[in-house]
Amino acid sequence: MTERARKTPGRRTLLGAAVLGTAALGLPAAAQAAERGRGHGGSGHGSLRDLPVPTVIGHRGASGYRPEHTLGSYQLALDLGAHIVEQDLVPTKDGHLVCRHENDITGTTDVADHPEFAGRKATKSIDGVSYTGWFTEDFTLAELKTLRATERIPGNRPDNTLYNGRWTIPTFEEVLRWADKEGRKRGKPVWLYVETKHPTYFRKLGLGLEEPLARLLRRYGRDRRNSALILQSFEPGSVQRLARLVDTPRIVLLSGPKERPWDFVESGDPRTVADLVKPAGLKWMASFAQGIGPTLDLVIPKDASGRLTTPTTLVRDAHAKGLLLHPYTLRNENSFLPADFRRGTDPNAYGDVFGACAVYFATGIDGIFADHPDTALLAAADHAGR
Repeated sequence: MTERARKTPGRRTLLGAAVLGTAALGLPAAAQAAERGRGHGGSGHGSLRDLPVPTVIGHRGASGYRPEHTLGSYQLALDLGAHIVEQDLVPTKDGHLVCRHENDITGTTDVADHPEFAGRKATKSIDGVSYTGWFTEDFTLAELKTLRATERIPGNRPDNTLYNGRWTIPTFEEVLRWADKEGRKRGKPVWLYVETKHPTYFRKLGLGLEEPLARLLRRYGRDRRNSALILQSFEPGSVQRLARLVDTPRIVLLSGPKERPWDFVESGDPRTVADLVKPAGLKWMASFAQGIGPTLDLVIPKDASGRLTTPTTLVRDAHAKGLLLHPYTLRNENSFLPADFRRGTDPNAYGDVFGACAVYFATGIDGIFADHPDTALLAAADHAGR
């Protein structure tokens, strides 16, 4: 028997429990009430403030169980009960928006196995970092559709490699159609969480993301204040541009405190993330966004050994400015958890993710991005019942 089987709940145990549904799990009354408030009908409309708290966001789908940003990953996240399913958007050479975490598709597709594309391998500087590989902006959509998706971190998630080659790279329009179909089937809107990736970089290539994204949102009726969709970006300027194009709710993503959003680097804005999480920065973001998506470390920093320390005032300060907080990213594996919640010596075994969740939820965050939505949902139910 493995370390994981002896000391932690297995992958299939958690997965099977979540598939039973919230009623079968016996969620507390508060959690069930939150579920009932998720919206009406399958038309794609709801209210941001009606989402359950804590909101569980399927990070790139259910990427703990399936290769990320595939229709299989999105479907599983929805079937597990995730309140929102996330997409990251990058463009193709001919201007289509496709769902990939990065435009570098070397590690998430089988492109290296296609000799016809060997000449497309290139080295590029993206937001100040050099990458060598294959990039979506060098392929037409038709060419990308000849590739198949693969697991991004097979060393951590070898089980996910079972699904390598099963799905193609989805376009965002395909996801919108999928969400509308699932919404009609379920009788309630399917919420999406959509990120513009490297928007300044792509705008310089003549492949701006915001305008084609806004056109799709308008086409599918998700451009309104009450649309069941949230827009997000690490570049505040992209969020501001989207605010001028559509009324869809918006979130500003925030990385490490010493980092600067890339559009700030390009424009010469000296502010760092540490500046943005101060009251003045939060007030500024509240003028064009409804919330922030900080790293979990901005909510509770870690010490030199990787253990959690004292929570910051970010939750209180953001709420004081009327901003929601959806931090990222919760993962089950030891290697991704704070040191005080790791169990055993296998970095890829599951740690005490429920204990970690309880600490994060106690800070008052409004939701969390999770690779394993079923785990986060069980933890959210525990929190709601307290």
